[in-house]
Amino acid sequence: MKATLGGGCFWCLEAVYLRVKGVDTVRSGYAGGHVDAPTYRAVCTGTTGHAEVVQVDFDPEVVSFREILQIFFTIHDPTTPDRQGGDRGPQYRSIILWHDQDQRRVAEEVMEEVGPHFDDPIVTELVPLERFHPAEVEHEEYYDRNPQAGYCQAVIAPKVARARKALAHLMVDDLP
Repeated sequence: MKATLGGGCFWCLEAVYLRVKGVDTVRSGYAGGHVDAPTYRAVCTGTTGHAEVVQVDFDPEVVSFREILQIFFTIHDPTTPDRQGGDRGPQYRSIILWHDQDQRRVAEEVMEEVGPHFDDPIVTELVPLERFHPAEVEHEEYYDRNPQAGYCQAVIAPKVARARKALAHLMVDDLP
């Protein structure tokens, strides 16, 4: 089963989901825009309409779509339009791109459940996935290949640590 989610920089989401039990692959990419062949450089301008997203391929017998979304709402702020921390622009918006009506229903339920836990209203977009565009290869496994980079230390590592603490039962033990 696949889930397609955007919650800021795709490197952050990828680093967490690669550490979740039952996740087979995580692919960084772009979705939700109007350009046929988006590139990182173009998406960063904020003019393509695309969000940076990850496409998570997971085994629903091990981790449910509901749990995938619980992780999602733990590791990003769904109340800030077009930004996550210092990352600003529509490409960093919070978005769930559902693959079927069941995913849409579950996403609506989870958003309703987690909403009261935030001080501000959730602004996460909930839209059907029309097309996923894989990102350039240099974005794959970015955190694992660059753990000492400043962004990885300052932004990604704390998100991984937060997920490990809040959702330890869903996380694999053999990856830092």
